[in-house]
Amino acid sequence: MVSNETPQYMGIIQLLLHFAWMWVGLFVVDDNSGEHFLKALETLFFQNRICLDFTEKIPNQSRWDSLNDLNDLISKVYRPLTQSKANTFIINGGSMTIIAMNTWLFLGDPEYEEKPLYRKVWITTAQIHFIQSSILKGLSFYLFQGALSFTVCTNELLGFKNFLQNINPYWTQGNDFLKAFWAQAFGCVFPNPNEQIKINERCTGEERLESLPGPVFEMRLSGHSYSIYNAVYAVAHALHAMYSSRSNHRATVGGKRDAYPGSWPWELHSLLQGISFNNSAGNTMSFNKNKEMGAGFDIMNMVMFPNKSFLRVKVGRVDAEGKGFVIHEDMFVWHRHFNQVVPISVCNDPCRPGYRKKKKEGEKFCCYDCSPCPEGTYSSHKDMDDCSICPEDQYPNKDQDGCIPKIINFLSFEEPLGIGLVSLALSLSLTTALVLGTFIKQRDTPIIKANNRDITYTLLIFLLFCFLCSLLFLGEPRMATCFLRQAAFGIIFTMVVSCVLAKTITVVVAFMATKPGSSMRKWVGKRLANSIIISCSLIQVNICTVWMGTSPPFPDFDTQSLTAEIIAECNEGSVIMFYLVLGYMGFLSLISLLVAFIARKLPDSFNEAKSISFSMLVFCSVWLCFVPTYLSTKGKYMVAVEIFSILVSSAGLLACIFSPKCYIILLRPELNKKDHLMRKN
Repeated sequence: MVSNETPQYMGIIQLLLHFAWMWVGLFVVDDNSGEHFLKALETLFFQNRICLDFTEKIPNQSRWDSLNDLNDLISKVYRPLTQSKANTFIINGGSMTIIAMNTWLFLGDPEYEEKPLYRKVWITTAQIHFIQSSILKGLSFYLFQGALSFTVCTNELLGFKNFLQNINPYWTQGNDFLKAFWAQAFGCVFPNPNEQIKINERCTGEERLESLPGPVFEMRLSGHSYSIYNAVYAVAHALHAMYSSRSNHRATVGGKRDAYPGSWPWELHSLLQGISFNNSAGNTMSFNKNKEMGAGFDIMNMVMFPNKSFLRVKVGRVDAEGKGFVIHEDMFVWHRHFNQVVPISVCNDPCRPGYRKKKKEGEKFCCYDCSPCPEGTYSSHKDMDDCSICPEDQYPNKDQDGCIPKIINFLSFEEPLGIGLVSLALSLSLTTALVLGTFIKQRDTPIIKANNRDITYTLLIFLLFCFLCSLLFLGEPRMATCFLRQAAFGIIFTMVVSCVLAKTITVVVAFMATKPGSSMRKWVGKRLANSIIISCSLIQVNICTVWMGTSPPFPDFDTQSLTAEIIAECNEGSVIMFYLVLGYMGFLSLISLLVAFIARKLPDSFNEAKSISFSMLVFCSVWLCFVPTYLSTKGKYMVAVEIFSILVSSAGLLACIFSPKCYIILLRPELNKKDHLMRKN
C-alpha cells in the first residue's frame, strides 16, 4: 500500500539539486532498510555530483543497553553537527529516530537549541515521525524548524476531521485502547470506584484532540494512516467481490452451501490485483503492474511554534515514477537563523564566473579550488567545471565571464593610416605623371634620346601603375579586388623590373658595340630591349594565369589571429603561387642589380648604370625586409606593410633613375647638349 522507495530517492536528489545543496551529511539507521537506503542514495549522489561530508549509522533501539553505548551515540550525533561544514542533513530511520536525535543532542548540550552551530536544514524520509513520548514531553522540536519531510501522498477524507473534533472516549464500551491513549495524551485519569482522585485530574471526555500539540497528536491524516485506510477498503472490496461471486455460484448450482469452497486469505490475491475504487477523498485507488498502490510522495515543510506544536505545510510533490517533481519555493519557512534566505550547503564557496573548478588533491570532487579561466576562454556561470571557448565571431571580456562580438578589421580609406597611404600613393602618381610629361616634352633632347626613350616611357607608365595598384589593397576585400590585386601587382612590377633590366643590358651592349670589330653591333637597337621586356613579362603573366585559373585569391575572414578582431582579408588561395610570383620578381631584380653593378663604371656621359644599380639596391633591400615584416604582422598592418613596400620600392626606382635626369633637364639645361654627350671622360 505504501509507495515504492525509488520515487523518494529521486525526490531527495531533485530537492538537493534544486537548491544546489552539493555537500550534505547523512544519518541512517543501522539495519537492512538503512543499508539499502545508503547504497541507493550513494549511487544517485555520485551520478548527480553530490558529495557526502559524513555518513553516521544510528544503532537500533534494541542496542541502547549501557551508558557507554549511550555516550557513543551522543558523540555520533554531536560530532558531525559541530564539525561538519554541511548545512543540510538527511535522516533515514523509524518512528523513534527524531526522539532519539533530540534526546542525544539534549544530553550532549542542554542549550543546543539556542546555538547557531546546530541550525541546519533537515531532510527526513517518510518513515520518520515527529512524535513525543510521555516521558519526554518537555523537549521541543524547534531544532527542526524548516525541516523538509517526505510523506506518503494523502488527501483529506470526507468527515475525518469532524470525527476527530467530536470523538469521545465513552463512545465505545470496553475500548480500553482509546481510554489509555486519552489518559496518556491529556495527562488525566478515568474514574475508578476503588480509588480516590482529584477532580482536576479526572478525564471528563470533554477534552478535544485539536487542543493537543502536534508532536502528541496531529489532526492531519498521516501518510501511514492514509495507506492503512485504503488497505482496509481494498480488502473490503475484495471480500465483497468474493462473496458476490460465491452468491452467484450458489444460485447457479441450486443454492447448496458446499458448492463453493471456504474463504482463505490467499484467495483474495487475484481479486485484490484487479480492485479499483474511489475512496472518500475522491481518489481512484488501484494496484499497478508491480502490485503497488503508492501514489508518490508529498514534500512537507515543518513549521515549529514556541508552544512546542508544529504545522506541516505541503510545499511540493514527487510522482509515483519519481520523474515529476514540483516545488513551491515561495511557501518555504526556513529556520530563523537563515533569515528566510535559501541556505547554502557546499564544501567551499562557489567559483564565480570567469573561474573554473580545480580539484584538490586527496579531497572529494565537491571540494575544489577556483582557478582563473585560461586566456581566450570564459565561464558565464558559477561553479563551472571547465571554461568554454567563445564562438569564432566573439572573444572573452576582461573578466572572462562573457563574450563580446569581435569587430571586423581591414584597412579602410577613412582611417588615418589609410588616408596617409592614399595621399602618398596619389602624390607619387602625380609626381610620376609630371616626370613622364616632362620627358615627353623634352623627347628630342640628347639626354632623353641617349637611353632608349621608348623604354623610359614604358618604365614611367608602369611606375605610375605601381603607385595606383596599391589602392587595390585598401578597403574591405571584395571578390574583384582580391582577384586583381596580387596578379596586377606581380605583372606590373615584373614589367618595371624588366624595363630596368632592358635599360641596363642596352647600356652594356652599346658600350661593347663601340669596340672595333665587335659582333655586338647587331644587337644594338630596340629589338633586344623589347625582347627582354616581353619575354620576362610573359613568364610572370603565365605564372599569374595558372594561379588565377587553379586557386585564385578570395575574400576570407581570419577569426584566430587577433583576439578582439576579425581580419577581413584576401586569402591567397595558393600560398606557393604567391611566393612564386614574389620569387620570380626577386630573381629578375637580382639579375638587374648584378648587371647594373657590373656596368656602373662604363665611360659614358649619360650612363644610367650607376643610378640603376643604386635603385635596384634600394628595391631589393625593401623587398628583402618586406618578407619577414609581412609574416610577423596581422590584420590591416599586414596590408599596410605591403602597400608601403610597393610605394617605397617604386619611389626608389623613380628617384634614383629619374632624379638626375630631371635635375639636368630642369636646372642644368646647358648639360643637355650633344657636345656634352660626345665628350669623353
